[in-house]
Amino acid sequence: MKQIQTESRSKMLKAIEALDQSLSVLRTGRANPGILKKVQVDYYGSTMPIDQVASISTPDARTLVITPWDRGALNPIEKAIRDSDLGLNPNNKGDTIFISLPMLTEERRKDLIKNARTYGEDAKVAVRSLRKHALDDLKKVDGVGEDEIKRGEADVQKLTDEFIKRVDDTVSAKEQDILG
Repeated sequence: MKQIQTESRSKMLKAIEALDQSLSVLRTGRANPGILKKVQVDYYGSTMPIDQVASISTPDARTLVITPWDRGALNPIEKAIRDSDLGLNPNNKGDTIFISLPMLTEERRKDLIKNARTYGEDAKVAVRSLRKHALDDLKKVDGVGEDEIKRGEADVQKLTDEFIKRVDDTVSAKEQDILG
């Protein structure tokens, strides 16, 4: 019984981590190197995450500075950023790339909030699916009384409620961040 709950907690934590990762690439009003996490650079015939070919820094609230470790990676990095769905316009300054983040329009903020809520709903679906699997596993345990199963189901439901609340809190915090 405890093992089922422990496994469920572990899997639900992974759902929260996946949500955090999905939300980290959503752009807010401030420069954040995390928005470039999903950018893949074609570098000498292999595709690599941008943070493996360059350092990314934020000198101020609206600027990202990308400094490649190899100057030969400058143009592929610039191309990868342009081709990404982030809508960013990189400026090549010879040995570094500067990206100025424009102010978010109200319409863009609403789109980002909608995306954040979609990611939150996906995480809730994952948590509820894990609850269903845990409840199914509880019913399959041999040699356990009905009262014990009911207690286990209640514990799994408490765990599910806790993680649904964490999803809501995480999405709400991201919404506040987007609204700035």
